[in-house]
Amino acid sequence: MCHELDSAPPIAAIAGAAISHEDLVLDAADSNRLAAFLAAPQEPSTVGVVILPDVRGLYSFYEELALRFAEAGVDALAIDYFGRTAGLSKRNADFSYMEHVQQTKLPELRADVTVAAEELRRDGRVRATFTMGFCFGGRLSYSSATFGLDLAGSIAFYGMPVGDRPGYPAPASVAPAMASPILGLFGGADQAISAESIAEFEAALDAAKVDHELITYPDAPHSFFDRKAADFAEAAADSWARSLAFIAARTPAA
Repeated sequence: MCHELDSAPPIAAIAGAAISHEDLVLDAADSNRLAAFLAAPQEPSTVGVVILPDVRGLYSFYEELALRFAEAGVDALAIDYFGRTAGLSKRNADFSYMEHVQQTKLPELRADVTVAAEELRRDGRVRATFTMGFCFGGRLSYSSATFGLDLAGSIAFYGMPVGDRPGYPAPASVAPAMASPILGLFGGADQAISAESIAEFEAALDAAKVDHELITYPDAPHSFFDRKAADFAEAAADSWARSLAFIAARTPAA
């Protein structure tokens, strides 16, 4: 399991930041309609990030993360995965998300990520587009580097990088097809992702000559990027700073 329903990003709001936000409905190429949440700085931005949630899909954690990105001067669009099976409505704590996760398919997820990237670029302002995902969305963020979206980079928090699934090859297996730089952020005490799995992924990226940086925070667990995880505040702060630096270094000057 990834973040709890009452989790929140461990990022302080910037007081007085001028931003806008809205709920959207996007239309994917396969006719799926998916819920999304867009946050944007008031001053025009040239950089955008598609936020790929954990297994719960779109909920408050990712809406708040989008707001924090907007405060930092980045357009951010968080998307939901379950339009095909659960519709567009907001969901409460009783939402049985795993039955919907089990129905997701990579070609459909690809269509959703694609329409999100297109939405960020729709008015021509955004020239550098990134993905950032968590857990289930972290694996998808890695995979998004193979979708032909001309991404400037792909960031993942505790995304499983190994282990092929039917119809969904592991990121390590498709490293030769990755066309954007990778930033992977892991917890050293993550019971789901071993050091050996991370090493396997790094070897695959090295062999494919993919620009990458994989960071492991000793003693940090899965889901360490959480305001409630006060014991891992240093790892959370560093991972956010690294993410912003990764984006800034790959965004063309205005």
